Amino acid sequence: MTSTAHGYAAQASDTPLAPFSFERRDPLPGDVVIDILFCGVCHSDLHTARGEWAGTLYPCVPGHEIVGRVAATGSAVERFKVGDVVGVGCMVDSCGHCPSCRDGEEQYCETTGFTGTYNGPDPVLGGHTFGGYSNRIVVRQEFVLRVGHGEKDWAGVAPLLCAGITTYSPLKHWKVGPGQKVGIVGLGGLGHMGVKIAAAMGADVYVFSTSPSKRDDAMRLGAKDLIVSRDAEAMAAHAGSFDFILNTVAASHDLDPLLAALKRDGTMTLVGVPEHPHPSPSVGNLVFRRRALAGSLIGGIAETQEMLDFCQEHGLTADIEMIDIADINEAYERMVRSDVKYRFVIDMASLNAAA
Repeated sequence: MTSTAHGYAAQASDTPLAPFSFERRDPLPGDVVIDILFCGVCHSDLHTARGEWAGTLYPCVPGHEIVGRVAATGSAVERFKVGDVVGVGCMVDSCGHCPSCRDGEEQYCETTGFTGTYNGPDPVLGGHTFGGYSNRIVVRQEFVLRVGHGEKDWAGVAPLLCAGITTYSPLKHWKVGPGQKVGIVGLGGLGHMGVKIAAAMGADVYVFSTSPSKRDDAMRLGAKDLIVSRDAEAMAAHAGSFDFILNTVAASHDLDPLLAALKRDGTMTLVGVPEHPHPSPSVGNLVFRRRALAGSLIGGIAETQEMLDFCQEHGLTADIEMIDIADINEAYERMVRSDVKYRFVIDMASLNAAA
């Protein structure tokens, strides 16, 4: 059985998002039905809706930074009850039995790959999944997260479900902490959360940016300073001094000056996926200081819950601009221009007015 949900969808790569009705499954025994309160707007949403990444399935209802309230639960649900405020991130299913899933790293599922909150194969209804630009979603309890922040912070929590975990996971994995010098490359939706989280972990944080005008904001967010990455003299002053660098930039760029900023045994981890490959870095930059170049993809469910609890403990949320769903196409255009500080969040109460 199904029920009708309402949201916004792109019908093709060259059409704007517009009102769209579709079917959600009635809850199975292990399912949680969530009335969506807020949904963050990720650059991945834009890439997918506009077909800039291969494999978009239309109609496409984006959205994987979801905060909502439990409206109903299946008969076997024990973790949540009606009225709980919860989150849903980038994935809603995985195989559950491969080595990665058993290790709580569902994002690296080795059998089927994780099922995306949108644009993934729907394991129950067939077709593909629809995301959080909608009034309601039905998710297995194993992929639902508890939100402990107070009501005034719920909108700012939504981007933590992608931008927060995408930065928290590598910072935690590479053991960032007090006494370390950490660089964050780029100060956008991901980068601003990287600064906040690394600073809360006790690191001395510096932002690498091509925009010197972002210095004041970088320091407000918790950075010690901003290093203009196009300034050779400024980069030379920091050469060989960083323990860890988190590179959030999703545009192709030269990695060598950043690798040269690492200490011996330092690591730079990439979380931004560019449309075109980065120029191949110099092997010498890696070999002669035993430096590492790595990558990281969101985080597992247990780690995402850990991130939410960490952010609650440290009073962290995303810096957001709230929008109505009717303004989503304008928001996409502004994202292309990097005209947002630092994440759009849709107030889903506006969906009824837009319908």
